[in-house]
Amino acid sequence: MKNIIESKKFVVTFSMLGLFMLSTGFSWAAFSFLAKDSVDGGNSLSGLAKDRSKISEAPKTEACPINGEMFSKAERDIWETRRPMAVVIENHLDSRPQSGLSRADVVYEVVAEGGITRFLAIFYCGASASDITIGPIRSARTYLINWASEYGENPLFVHFGGANNICGDCPGGVKPRGTVAPEVMALETLIKMGWRHSQGNALDGGANVSYPAIKRDQTRLGNVSAWEHSAIGSSDLLFDLGIERGFGYEQDGEPWHSSFVQWKFEDDAPVSGVKASEIEFEFWSNKPEYNVRWEYDASSNSYKRFNGGKAHTDWEFDKPQLSVKNVVIQFVFEKGPVDRELHMYYETVDEGDALIFKNGDVIEGSWEKDSASGRTIFYDKNGDEISFVRGKIWIEAVPRGNDIEYN
Repeated sequence: MKNIIESKKFVVTFSMLGLFMLSTGFSWAAFSFLAKDSVDGGNSLSGLAKDRSKISEAPKTEACPINGEMFSKAERDIWETRRPMAVVIENHLDSRPQSGLSRADVVYEVVAEGGITRFLAIFYCGASASDITIGPIRSARTYLINWASEYGENPLFVHFGGANNICGDCPGGVKPRGTVAPEVMALETLIKMGWRHSQGNALDGGANVSYPAIKRDQTRLGNVSAWEHSAIGSSDLLFDLGIERGFGYEQDGEPWHSSFVQWKFEDDAPVSGVKASEIEFEFWSNKPEYNVRWEYDASSNSYKRFNGGKAHTDWEFDKPQLSVKNVVIQFVFEKGPVDRELHMYYETVDEGDALIFKNGDVIEGSWEKDSASGRTIFYDKNGDEISFVRGKIWIEAVPRGNDIEYN
């Protein structure tokens, strides 16, 4: 009987000790989680919410290094935990309206294939005030990579696959010669640059990024869209993923902008006699649904965008019409189709003519980019670098020889 009683005492004591340890462990885990959540600042959801609560009433005193636009200090505190993110966004008719373009600091537009244009949207300062649904995300092109490379050391590059020479059913795993031209092999380019691997700064929704940072939503626009038009991303989650992989504001103790060349910026200065109230052009003559028109709005000193004859809107944020402070026409060399998969090639490491529209005025000038990672700089006829009006910038990479009508 004594042994039985002592055995029961042991069981009770051991059980109470176990409950104490379990309770203590749970409390410590909860405390650690809450403590981490409270000190992470811009890297946690509660930290972001706290910082963002200060934005609406705060004065705009901080200049964005990407486009010179003025933001609050609270927004700067957020963007200075991150580095720029370049996102490949499609412009197929079935993908419109896109999500998130109105919050991009800079947008590039160029033909991807068959006269269908594609965007490279740069998100940094304008993505600080809220999480942004971005998309539809599509495949990379080498000339888009060249533009992304301008935004500091290892910017985040968000895409969904890309032109490549990989073939699972082909001898040696490589497509036959001539199927894909070497100059358009985007995935191979990313590998050579060191961007593309499981923890790389190239965030590929088809390879090394999964739900929820990038997900499929075929009902984004209400109706059911095709699978290829359904990939969307969360700006907060993509920035956080970059930070987790070591691509935050700093890398190896250096801020991302240590190698970044800023453009020059100036305040609004509308001209008294507007020289260009409308700008119209086409990329390809047989693709009118991709024709572009910009209309100057003197009241806001900005340009409103129309695509294929319709106001170009953002599906998010109450569906505003896309509007920018600066429109750049960058005339580029076009070659193609260059292979059996009908890829086009555009030379962005080059020099050429340019038209810069700002303040209701037009400047005839030129552009120059001396290397893949070198900054594209725009010059006036005297060879002086052009200053952009503080605010959003849209760069249209139009084939050389195309007509630009403006009045």
